[in-house]
Amino acid sequence: MAKLSINGRQRDIEAEADTPLLWVLREQAGLTGTKYGCGVAQCGACSVHVNGRLMRSCSVPLGSLKATDKIVTIEGLSRNASHAVQKAWLELDVPQCGYCQSGQLMAAAALLAQKARPTDQDIDAAMTNICRCGTYQRIRAAVHRAADIAAGGKA
Repeated sequence: MAKLSINGRQRDIEAEADTPLLWVLREQAGLTGTKYGCGVAQCGACSVHVNGRLMRSCSVPLGSLKATDKIVTIEGLSRNASHAVQKAWLELDVPQCGYCQSGQLMAAAALLAQKARPTDQDIDAAMTNICRCGTYQRIRAAVHRAADIAAGGKA
């Protein structure tokens, strides 16, 4: 049995130590917003924050986590789509198929937490998640818009 803090809530998790966090989130915690994409930490669909750091949950074994670690999934980014990146994504209609977007949002939120006003180069370097639909231009525009919203610009 492991104890995890997920989206601000302590949870008791019963899974093997080598179980990827992705499956703990989806199967044990019932948080299905974090998606399975490639299973080898390349695509980013499974991106979550652990202690404020962006991580690909498919490659994080349960046994590597401590009860004090703070895990945030797309469901925990905000309760009512009030986070700046969520507002920007909606405003600019970023998703096409949408499958990768929870990971994209988590990557954008992590970037903006580190750099309030990222340049195009910063965005390109940080946003390494794969979008099969190729909405990269809209993603970049939404990261800039989210920075504006976070700085007090109207949503």
